[in-house]
Amino acid sequence: MNAPTTRRLTVAQALVEFLAHQYTERDGRRHRLITACWGIFGHGNVAGLGQALLESGAASHQGETPGPPALPYLQGRNEQAMVHAAVGYARQCDRLSAQAVTTSIGPGATNLVTGAALATVNRLPVLLLPGDVFATRPADPVLQQLEVPSAGDISVNDALRPVSRYFDRVTRPEALIPAALQAMRVLADPVDTGAVTLALPQDVQAEAYDWPVEFFADRVWRVPRPAPDADALADAVRAVRAARRPLVVAGGGVHHSEAEDALCAFADATGIPVASTQAGKGSLRHDHPADVGGIGHTGTATADALAREADLVIGVGTRYTDFTTASSTLFAEPGVRFVNLNIASFDAHKLGAASLVADARAGLEALTKELSGHRVDAEYESAYRAAKAGWERRVDAAYAAEDASARPSQTQVLGALDALVDDTDVIINAAGSLPGDLHKLWRARSRRQYHLEYGYSCMGYEIPAAIGVRLAAPDRPVWALVGDGTYLMNPTEIVTAVQEGINITLVLIQNHGYASIGGLSQATGGERFGTDYRFRAEDGTYTGAPLPVDLAANAASLGMQVLRAATVGELRAALAEARGANRPTCVYVETETADTVPGAPEAQAWWDVPVAETATRPAAVAAREAYDRHTAGRRRHL
Repeated sequence: MNAPTTRRLTVAQALVEFLAHQYTERDGRRHRLITACWGIFGHGNVAGLGQALLESGAASHQGETPGPPALPYLQGRNEQAMVHAAVGYARQCDRLSAQAVTTSIGPGATNLVTGAALATVNRLPVLLLPGDVFATRPADPVLQQLEVPSAGDISVNDALRPVSRYFDRVTRPEALIPAALQAMRVLADPVDTGAVTLALPQDVQAEAYDWPVEFFADRVWRVPRPAPDADALADAVRAVRAARRPLVVAGGGVHHSEAEDALCAFADATGIPVASTQAGKGSLRHDHPADVGGIGHTGTATADALAREADLVIGVGTRYTDFTTASSTLFAEPGVRFVNLNIASFDAHKLGAASLVADARAGLEALTKELSGHRVDAEYESAYRAAKAGWERRVDAAYAAEDASARPSQTQVLGALDALVDDTDVIINAAGSLPGDLHKLWRARSRRQYHLEYGYSCMGYEIPAAIGVRLAAPDRPVWALVGDGTYLMNPTEIVTAVQEGINITLVLIQNHGYASIGGLSQATGGERFGTDYRFRAEDGTYTGAPLPVDLAANAASLGMQVLRAATVGELRAALAEARGANRPTCVYVETETADTVPGAPEAQAWWDVPVAETATRPAAVAAREAYDRHTAGRRRHL
């Protein structure tokens, strides 16, 4: 008897079955591409994808589904947060595995937009499966439908188009086949990856179709390591050999490619110093002689001084954001040139660079081979190593807290954590004043310890991302570092961590407002307007007493174990207890607000935030004068 050539399933059932058979493969190692689906259900997906996930999961538990397990379901509380969790998971998995997110129509779908933008900006894969309005339009409009008088084929899901690397609306069952295949292609492609959206009309989700069985066969999406073009490689080698003060800028592409060992070998062989972006920090261990720390507006004095004097900048897997380039003022040497190694041609050609379009690991290995015997001048190497040692003394001073009975500063909180963690811990942050302190001060011990989302710098990312990281790496201690402003944006997934027993640790720092933006406001003449969490004063400004908000009590009410720390000594004890805890735990600490890195200016490099050209208040007038001085240093690298 011949085997059946088709299977009759709904569109939702077919999609779930299809996703369970998708894999990536790199370096001979195979990974499940979509490992789970986050979801909040409503009328747009409850009877479609919801039913399919229920049926598939029940069948797998009963041993009725051959081959790989069905698609596990994860319950979230906020749609944006579910995307953040999936993004944290994908980053920890080096983009070789990802997760899906399903929502209903209407606000459930539009809540995905911020998370989708974050994923796409950071080049991290996530599959979005929002419900959509009826394709057949038996009732028009339905609940939560956006009516556009000039176009009948638009829904709120179209808001996801500009923030998705691939978007399709599946209006017929058979259209799922090409749409699903294109979605997997983009998710697995290191050049094109980001948020992928398949909008699923609610009637189509529940419609049955006879699917070819080949659609459900195991499918492997190979992630290649393209080597650099021979001529481009030769040009790059000549540029390196001719340079007297070269500098490597390591970006997130080093981590995504698992190129850390290759970068270490390159630095060992050539003596070229390595600075890192927020995404690239940890590409070298902090104690490697060539690691000179973060670069740019939040960088170290050592790295930024080297950048100003570099005659050749070798970018590896970096997008060159304005924080990295100090808004095009940092690379100041008149004759500076760039060599960019990047898997994406779009990034490799930035700053008028000689481009090496290749995988980061393959490109570094090729460069190291072709540069055999070449090394920077011993005097240059000795000078940057001495500067690195000097910066480490500043870090020690920032971390030092001799009085254990005093209230800690924010940098002393980092110092207490630094003294506790080992190579296995993961530190997660995204917004506020912490990214600057972490980029300058944190001593990254392993390739995935430093997890800063600074492409989109999205408040509310940290807690759900910590859940995603812990799902990807269940044996690693995971710390979400959160200020009070960020916490108030998105604490909902604490409930998810408690429900699932996902053992994350939240370090909640209370400084009564938006500390980072407060500092920026002061620097740009805004006088910290609207940045403090305080009662209104008699003059109408928010300069009264601090608000009596108890965020620790809030975290406890959501199910977390909470440890309060009022002093440096209590903080050290609380962090140690939290690291050994077997349940989600929050360490709550109120910090001193005045906090700078000892012996260093507040900003080692400029950041362009335009200041009012005409103003009457003295602070704004002075800030504009400083702004005009800085803009004179901007340049285009052509």
